[in-house]
Amino acid sequence: MELGYARGSTTHQDLERQLDALGHHGIPDERIYTDKKTGATIDRPGFTELRRYARSGDTIIATNLDRLGRNLRECLNVVHELREQGIGIKTLKDPIPIDTTDDSPMAELAVALLALFAHMERVFMRERAAHAREATAATGKLPGRPRKLDPNQLAAAQAALDTGQTADQIAAAFGVSRATLYRNLTENKPADQQ
Repeated sequence: MELGYARGSTTHQDLERQLDALGHHGIPDERIYTDKKTGATIDRPGFTELRRYARSGDTIIATNLDRLGRNLRECLNVVHELREQGIGIKTLKDPIPIDTTDDSPMAELAVALLALFAHMERVFMRERAAHAREATAATGKLPGRPRKLDPNQLAAAQAALDTGQTADQIAAAFGVSRATLYRNLTENKPADQQ
C-alpha cells in the first residue's frame, strides 16, 4: 500500500503543492500524513503516526527526500530503518527519482546523493543568511525586521515612563503591546545600563 507524507518547514509554508502531488499520484487523503513543523525538530507527530501505521510491503511517498529528515544523517537513517522493516520510500519530485523498493546499488546511491545535496543546500542557506546579517550590520543597520518604535518615539516613551505613566498607557499611545514597548526600550539602552 502507498502512504503519503507531506511536511511544511514552517507554520507559514503551504502544504498544498505537496498534497496536490500526492493526490495526483493516486494516494487518497485518508492515507496522507502531514506535519507543519520545521525539519529541525524531532517532534513530528504525523511522521511518527505514519511510521507506526506502515507495514512491511508498504511504500511511503513524499515529494522530496528532505521532507523525511532534518539532515543527511537522519535521511539516511530513516531510509535504512524503513528498509529494514520492509517499507520502501519513493519520491516524486527529486531530480534523481528515489525508489527504495528497488534494492539496486544505484537506488542506494541516489538516496545518498540527494540527502547530501539537501544537506549542502541547508548549509549554504545558513551561510548566506549569516553573510546578509554581517553586511547589514556593517552598514550600521540592525539585522532582522524593523523596530516598531523609532529613536524619537523611544525617547518619548522613556520620558513618559520616568514621569510615572504606566507602561500600558504608553504602549496604547504608540499602538504597540507592553512587551514590545519593554523589548524596544531594553534594546535601546546602552550595554552598561541593561
